[in-house]
Amino acid sequence: MAETSAAIARRAYETLEPYHVLAYFNPGLHDAQTDLDLDAQAFYVGARAAPLGETVSAVVTATFFNFAPATIDRAWQAALAAGLAEIDDRRYAMLDEQYRTVLGEAVADIAPLLPDYRAMTADLPVSGRPLGAAWAATDLPVAPHLELWRHLSVLREWRGDNHIAELVRHGLTGLEAGVFHEAELPDPTVKRRALGRKFFQISRGWTDLDWETAVLALADRGLLEPQGDPSADPESAIAPIPGGATHRLTSAGFDLYREIEAGTDAITGAALGAEFADLIDRTRPFVKRVIDAGVLPGTRKR
Repeated sequence: MAETSAAIARRAYETLEPYHVLAYFNPGLHDAQTDLDLDAQAFYVGARAAPLGETVSAVVTATFFNFAPATIDRAWQAALAAGLAEIDDRRYAMLDEQYRTVLGEAVADIAPLLPDYRAMTADLPVSGRPLGAAWAATDLPVAPHLELWRHLSVLREWRGDNHIAELVRHGLTGLEAGVFHEAELPDPTVKRRALGRKFFQISRGWTDLDWETAVLALADRGLLEPQGDPSADPESAIAPIPGGATHRLTSAGFDLYREIEAGTDAITGAALGAEFADLIDRTRPFVKRVIDAGVLPGTRKR
């Protein structure tokens, strides 16, 4: 039976993501940040949003969606002071070193994939997808392994714009979307990438009060039920419920979760085309090498 376009979009997201996220988890990050005198957050925000150019921080906040505005503003101002071109160049230099280490001689085998990726990213409908559009307008790196990373960055941010549209359509703020995604699911067999409450708050800049307020707002909508957090303030407004997690989705919340994911896949898949299924398979060996390097969270060297 032929794979649907939505299924292809889901498989692309699940398969290709590790190649891209090496940019955010690798042994060269500390040196790159130190060279530019930036902390981890400013380097991340500056490198990811560099294609937007020297815009106001409110635009970056809007496109990143689930970050606290004050966190983005501080990081973006630091990135602007360091220079977006300098951050972009240093990020690519870091990635060049990391991919050559991880892929070894296999970097030469990436070149045959690139014409198909060039055609695909050039033809994506970017209207209404600001971060995806900005990345699609960036220059192509010369090195094949970096060009592949750039194309996957375009696809990732473009898909992210589609996902944000779905979240907004269903009435979720950026923080609420993060809290919603980090909730325990009624069906533990559903696979997803979650950051965990602690890392989400630290990396996105939200306080415990912000988090609890969002939990209670979603609970009022019948989308989740709060649970006690053993590490939370004993005066917390969240009533303790056995289970240890902060919150779990209700059946209505789980239905909404699946609707949002299905909607994202439908929008994304409609523009990719059936031929993308073969390109995913041809890219998989390079993704596997990244996973097997053991530098990404939850992986180990093989």
